[in-house]
Amino acid sequence: MTTRFETVIAAIDAANAADPNLDEATGRPAALLYGERMSQELVRIAPDAPETVRIAARGQHIERWTSERESYPEGRAGYLAWRTDLAKFHATRVSGLMADAGYGEAERAEVESLLRKEGIKRNPHMQLLEDIICFVFVRHYFAPFAAKHADEDVLRILTKTARKMSPEARARMAKEFDLPAHLAPALA
Repeated sequence: MTTRFETVIAAIDAANAADPNLDEATGRPAALLYGERMSQELVRIAPDAPETVRIAARGQHIERWTSERESYPEGRAGYLAWRTDLAKFHATRVSGLMADAGYGEAERAEVESLLRKEGIKRNPHMQLLEDIICFVFVRHYFAPFAAKHADEDVLRILTKTARKMSPEARARMAKEFDLPAHLAPALA
């Protein structure tokens, strides 16, 4: 018998399998791969994470491709509006899948809050999710990003990423990743 957790994870994966954007290295749908990487990193760092955090991790980018960044104005204001709208969409979409799987209102509300990134630095579950997001970025997406951008931009982004992390996660990242000397201070 399939549990409601397995049902919602399968539904998230099915939605993300429709991503037309394929990962260059694997040829797999990018959103599906991202969700799997989020789950793997969460299990590695916090194997006893609550079910709600596990669902939020898997669904963090659900159907992200349906809202193109280019459909918003250029610049920081447009970028922030896009990110805010995406977070609301992800929260609503995953909550609906959870309802279909039999989750109650309180559990759905927690996942919605996590996906809207409410309570970074205040909510331990949100902070855990943010730490996982940062680990996935550095482990899987940082090198291709860094190759396309100037060193000062890379340092700025890595510094912003590190500011979102808990002190424990920053320390762990400093130990796990061999960053070039000019980027290592970003984790301090």
